[in-house]
Amino acid sequence: MDTKQFLSAIKQISEEKGIPEQSVLETIEAAIAAAYKRDYGKKGQIIKAKLDLETGKMDINQTHFVVEGVDEEGYITGTLPTRIIEDKPDFQDFDRTRDRRKQEDAEVEKMEDGEIKIKFNPEKHISLEDAKKVNKKLKVGDEMVTQLEPHTDFGRIAAQTAKQVIIQRLREAERDAIFLEFKGREGELISGVVQRKEGALVFVDLGKTNGLLTPAEQIMTDNYKINQRFRFMILKVEETPRGPVVLLSRAHPKLVLELFRVEVPEIDSGTVEVKATAREAGSRTKIAVASKEEAVDPIGSLVGQKGVRVQTVINELSGEKIDIILWSEKPKEFIANSFSPAKVLSVNVIDETRKHALVEVADDQFSLAIGKKGQNVRLAAKLTGWRIDVRSPKENLEFKKAAAKEDAETKAEETEKEE
Repeated sequence: MDTKQFLSAIKQISEEKGIPEQSVLETIEAAIAAAYKRDYGKKGQIIKAKLDLETGKMDINQTHFVVEGVDEEGYITGTLPTRIIEDKPDFQDFDRTRDRRKQEDAEVEKMEDGEIKIKFNPEKHISLEDAKKVNKKLKVGDEMVTQLEPHTDFGRIAAQTAKQVIIQRLREAERDAIFLEFKGREGELISGVVQRKEGALVFVDLGKTNGLLTPAEQIMTDNYKINQRFRFMILKVEETPRGPVVLLSRAHPKLVLELFRVEVPEIDSGTVEVKATAREAGSRTKIAVASKEEAVDPIGSLVGQKGVRVQTVINELSGEKIDIILWSEKPKEFIANSFSPAKVLSVNVIDETRKHALVEVADDQFSLAIGKKGQNVRLAAKLTGWRIDVRSPKENLEFKKAAAKEDAETKAEETEKEE
């Protein structure tokens, strides 16, 4: 065997499929074992191949599970090791006929009391007594490995078997690699191209795999045309029988943060910190920022020179409005700032424990403070975490008069009771 050429082939497959070289080697070993069993093995045998890449030597081994013994009916006696119970037909047996499957399934029985009984198969089981004749150190549950006579002249069917094993194993290894890669990137930004649409579902080409954008994670201002590129947040990665599914989002509040992180170096360096976000996807987002350095203007950092940075994010979000708010550790200041672009006259804390506040705005600012269908005050409440009531000076004065009157009446009632 030309080991250099073989190693080069393994490396090439590894790079093309994005899977570890060791996984490629194990796949080839499994294929050789399957081909060997197809031509020279027996039913039930557990055959494994081992390649030495330094010498080019290939060993073919058979594994036997060591069991306590066998009863008169041919079932294994004693405690069944977990490895034996979980043992399932591997790739070497995927070409079994239906009759063979029925026969193999009959080797395992589950009794009424839940006990599992397994037929003794001399091709993959060996009693402890016989095992100790080979190696006295063996015990129940161990695997006894025996080297078989090597063969390399496999027939056509065996070669096809090996090919199918390689295809199947590489596909699985590729799926595993994709799952691990994208699972580790949940919450991150990714760029993709709209591949196709099925009803309300949008399928996105991410390069190594496809992503899925469900209706709940879409924004109403987007027009998902085929071959159009968007940026998404990797919401979640799920493992399914058909392979990994990468769920994407265009509606998650964190998407806005990640877009700003790309455009604003001060966020990535930690100089500017995003303290909170509140979003109604496709319509408006409020983002509260603070600076760790007095010389750095956090709002200016996000806006950028001539508004370039914030406009880039707005364009990516198909025109979604963005309010950049100065964060403050003082609740009154933060609440007042959160109503931007509306100007607030005053903030009164009604109940600090329950986080309930009253905001007063001028008559000409009232509609702006409330926003279309209450959106501005709703987002301000989400951003600050406070329940907020908004009133004009006239309404606030009437509210104070009513409150004072109610307070006076309460005191009068208490005085009468005391008398």
